[in-house]
Amino acid sequence: MVKSIMKFEWDAKKNEINKAKHGICFEKAKEIFNDPLTLSFLDERFHYLEERWISMGRCADEVLIVVAHLYYNANGKEIIRIISARKASPKERKFYEKV
Repeated sequence: MVKSIMKFEWDAKKNEINKAKHGICFEKAKEIFNDPLTLSFLDERFHYLEERWISMGRCADEVLIVVAHLYYNANGKEIIRIISARKASPKERKFYEKV
């Protein structure tokens, strides 16, 4: 279960598309934020209009998931807006296990 102090949001249509494409729904993806070994870093691959992050961690069933997301504050509360989620590639799993 995700810590109650964390607030999440996402676009419902994008969630459906993501689940069809990657087999991961955003409800499951948010579980990685409970993993104490989750890695997060700023996504600087492209020039986005907002500050995007990539986090990699294990969900409750131990699957390693990569989540693209935003952090922002609304009414003094930190919100995590999930953009996409998928299972980690072999290269990403190797990186995660090294760190």
